[in-house]
Amino acid sequence: MGDDAEDLAETQRQHWQSTYTAHPGMYGVKPSAPAVHAAQVFHRAGAKDVLELGAGHGRDALYFARDGFTVQATDFSATGLEQLVQAAREQRVAERVTTAVHDVREPLPLPDSSVDAVFAHMLLCMALSSQEIHALVGEIHRVLRPGGVLVYTVRHTGDAHYGNGTAHGIYEHGGFAVHFFPRHLVDSLAEGWTLDEVHAFEEGDLPRRLWRVTQTRP
Repeated sequence: MGDDAEDLAETQRQHWQSTYTAHPGMYGVKPSAPAVHAAQVFHRAGAKDVLELGAGHGRDALYFARDGFTVQATDFSATGLEQLVQAAREQRVAERVTTAVHDVREPLPLPDSSVDAVFAHMLLCMALSSQEIHALVGEIHRVLRPGGVLVYTVRHTGDAHYGNGTAHGIYEHGGFAVHFFPRHLVDSLAEGWTLDEVHAFEEGDLPRRLWRVTQTRP
C-alpha cells in the first residue's frame, strides 16, 4: 500500500473512531435488511457460526447472535467494538459473540476452512483499492468451509454520489470514503465461487443504491 493509500486508511480509521465516540450506537439497534436476509440464507445453508467483517457497534452481529448463531465480529474501530461488547452483555448474548480489532487490508486472523458464513455490509466498498478487495475476498474464501456462504453489500456506480466528492480513485463524502462498484468487479470477485445472487436495492434517505451479493465457496 502506497503512502497516499496508507494516509487515507489511517484518516478513515480515525474518522470512524471519532464518529462512534460522538454518536454511540449511531445505526440504532434494528438489524439491517441485508442482515435479516443473510440470516435466512445462512440457516438454509446449515451454518452455525458467522464472521462479520466491519461489524461497527454491532447491530447486525447482535441480531445474528439473537438468531442463534455464534458470531465473530471484527472492525478496525476499537470504539465501535467496545459498544458491541457492552450491548451483547445487555442483550444477554455475550457468550455467543467474540470481537477482534482488525484491518481487512491484513490477512484474516483465522485458520483455513474455519467458519460457516461471512457477512459484510458495505465493508468492501470502503477505502479499499480493487487489489485490496480481491485480496480480502481471497481471504474470505480461505477461511470459509466448503459450502460456506458469503453475503456482502456494496454501493455501486448507479449511486447518486458516484463521481461526486473528493476523488482518491474512490470518492469521499462527509469524511467517509466509498469505492463504488462496477458490475464487472462483482463478477471478478466471484471467480472460483458459485455466484448465487446479485440483488439491487436502496437504503437510506438519499437513497444509497447498493447490490447485495451472495456467493458460495464450492
